[in-house]
Amino acid sequence: MNKDIIVIGGYGHVGSQICTLLSEHYPGHVYAAGRSLERAEQFCKATGSKVKPLRLDLTEKADPRLLKRAKLVVMCMDQQDTAFAEACLQNGVYYVDVSANGAFLARLEALASSSRPFAGTAVLSVGLAPGLTNMLARHASEAMDHTDCADITIMLGLGDRHGKAAIEWTIDNLRADFDIMEKGSLVAATSFTSGKISDLGEGLGRRTAYRFPFSDQQTLPRTLGIASVSTRLCFDSRIATGSVALMQKFGLKKMLHSQRMRKAAVWSFSKLRYGSDQYAIKVDACGTKNGLPYVAEYGIQGRNEARITARTAAAVAGAIYSATLPPGIFHIEELFTLELASDHLSLRLADTTKSDQSFTIDEIRCWTRELFQQHK
Repeated sequence: MNKDIIVIGGYGHVGSQICTLLSEHYPGHVYAAGRSLERAEQFCKATGSKVKPLRLDLTEKADPRLLKRAKLVVMCMDQQDTAFAEACLQNGVYYVDVSANGAFLARLEALASSSRPFAGTAVLSVGLAPGLTNMLARHASEAMDHTDCADITIMLGLGDRHGKAAIEWTIDNLRADFDIMEKGSLVAATSFTSGKISDLGEGLGRRTAYRFPFSDQQTLPRTLGIASVSTRLCFDSRIATGSVALMQKFGLKKMLHSQRMRKAAVWSFSKLRYGSDQYAIKVDACGTKNGLPYVAEYGIQGRNEARITARTAAAVAGAIYSATLPPGIFHIEELFTLELASDHLSLRLADTTKSDQSFTIDEIRCWTRELFQQHK
């Protein structure tokens, strides 16, 4: 019987934490996979062999024998094509992807319209953003009868330790042009423009954040039917946030097209320890309830972005490992519901599945605010 969990990129910054968390519940069945068997073996030895090493190169054709023994794959690496994900789905393997690459997630979504039926289930948008931002948007939408808009704010700590892939993704997207949904129509946007103020809660207060191409703002209009969705980014340092926004006005986007400047920016961010490891996410949603204007605000604060991403992915993986899911390709908010408490949150598979387990993520602070708007 297939029982193995394969974490691809499993000895990396986020993947290693996912492996460690899952090995506490499934010792001997979790594999840290990647191109370097030596690095996988070094990491697994440090876990007391609760995690096993596996060499797996995504540029090579998926081994059918490997997929026959796997029940679940957690993908922690950026990919160039969908071949491996397709192989998982065709072989009935559950597939969880923590990628924040909106273009790649859209290509995975497009697989659902292919004529070839899938036996497995894919869960996309699994992490902090996209991931918990999607879940906060769903939670806010469920608080009202109709949701007109959702503004998402993400604050990342510059003093946190980020993996190289995450830093490169952030730098590359500082020069991005992308589309957002406003009142049901696509509108062009540019990264780190159109600043907007959001209250991120106790200790952080009001912050100005700027447009950034997180994929949740492309996904949520379709999955939740919200006519206007935007996602903005700021850093824990107000000075750093303002400096990037100012540089954008003076040609940062053009400068980063130079490979020399890009490499310098990636190196600088990797060495930067100015600030804290604190992160925050916030959803400000507006709509109607009982025929009256209504607003709902939900926020989460915590420390160590990689850890919350790993915990979210491990919670999703643990939930679906023992569940019976419909085959197909879904984003996290299409399969899970969210419960918020002041010091933790819980993810639970929706009642379309046969699992009623709740998976808790702690060491965070959650806050909510809902009210009817005053007529002006």
